[in-house]
Amino acid sequence: MTTTVAHVHEETDAPYALSHLDALESEAVHIFREVAGEFEKPVILFSGGKDSIVMLHLALKAFAPAPVPFALLHVDTGHNFPEVLEYRDRTVAEHGLRLHVASVQDYIDAGKLRERPDGTRNPLQTVPLTEAIQSLKFDAVFGGGRRDEEKARAKERVFSLRDEFSQWDPRRQRPELWQLYNGRHAPGEHVRVFPLSNWTELDVWQYIAREGIELPEIYFAHEREVFKRNGMWLTAGEWGGPKQDETPERRLVRYRTVGDMSCTGAVDSDAVTLDAVIAEIAVSRLTERGATRADDKMSEAAMEDRKREGYF
Repeated sequence: MTTTVAHVHEETDAPYALSHLDALESEAVHIFREVAGEFEKPVILFSGGKDSIVMLHLALKAFAPAPVPFALLHVDTGHNFPEVLEYRDRTVAEHGLRLHVASVQDYIDAGKLRERPDGTRNPLQTVPLTEAIQSLKFDAVFGGGRRDEEKARAKERVFSLRDEFSQWDPRRQRPELWQLYNGRHAPGEHVRVFPLSNWTELDVWQYIAREGIELPEIYFAHEREVFKRNGMWLTAGEWGGPKQDETPERRLVRYRTVGDMSCTGAVDSDAVTLDAVIAEIAVSRLTERGATRADDKMSEAAMEDRKREGYF
């Protein structure tokens, strides 16, 4: 009897099984709707990078045909790639979204932050981010972090509690059995939410291809003036590069991830189509952050230290 039932189940249900991308999409949509039901004032972190673009796409799907019931928040370092900022603003206008911008430059001008000697502003994002969350009273903050990116992010739950100082304590992680998420938090605390936790970089690109999602051209191979520093191709700019011993050259490159220009490296690539990018990533032995993010190489625990202070 058991064998027969199993055989019938396989015969009738297999054609209706979800693909792995459908399963990931379904999980993310569920997370967005769960947050909408549990929290009073959520916000989506949106930089114009591919993960935040996919996250917004999922949010649009989760609530269609109604508008997305959340605002967007971007922590602008002042050293962002112009192509990405242009994409951000165009997307906000196209979907009629509300965008809050927390500017690192404003904090520097006000004397609340000080420029680093290396010109890198990524570590300076924490204060504008946490103060924006507190002042605008967001109680849930969606981020595009994935567990495959970096070992500290691999420790993160989908719902990650932050205390009244926006700090992360790994010991306060909550179990999430059977996709049951606990959003309970005290006044002043908030929850960081990661709908893409279980996605990989390859999943993201395959989903982008399947859904026909537009991306900034910076993600595809193009000629660009770059210079080498610490084994990475960086874009020249007012942030502090190149130095006298660093010679700019034009190369065919693309970006696997985008952030502050001072610490986000390009990779040599001739991938100008989605299929070519997917093929390139499928054989890569390095994560995108491991290959192209200088700020993660400052120490073995660089990301975890920043997360404890309030960074994503």
